[in-house]
Amino acid sequence: MMSSFFGGGTSRFPARLFESEMLPRTGDGQLTPRIDVSETDQAFEVQAELPGMEEKDVELLLQDHVLTIRGEKKFEKEEKRKNYHMVERQYGSFQRSFELPDIVDEAKIAARFDKGVLCVTLPKSAKAKEASRKIAIGKG
Repeated sequence: MMSSFFGGGTSRFPARLFESEMLPRTGDGQLTPRIDVSETDQAFEVQAELPGMEEKDVELLLQDHVLTIRGEKKFEKEEKRKNYHMVERQYGSFQRSFELPDIVDEAKIAARFDKGVLCVTLPKSAKAKEASRKIAIGKG
């Protein structure tokens, strides 16, 4: 049973959340945003690192218990006289989808975008908080 949870530890965030599928990309490169997930007693928080992007370049969708983050980082070609010998920065579109656990209160999901980081707060439902309890362990 524990293998079905994130990292086999004590988190109640299912591992399937991290089984996202990268869809075909467009543009000059491949974007693979890094995702961090943390958990408190009140909520899960998903942070997506999206350097060089702005809020208008990102879309967040929720459908059938699936959270989808998608966006596009466009290659700016305004400097016509500049010769590039090497370009390592990534450009293109991305989409990452995650199936949410049943304990998330989908009506209260909130998101904010600050300095290239998208933070999505997934509050736990009141019912899920009540269902959690500590079990005493007896001796012998």
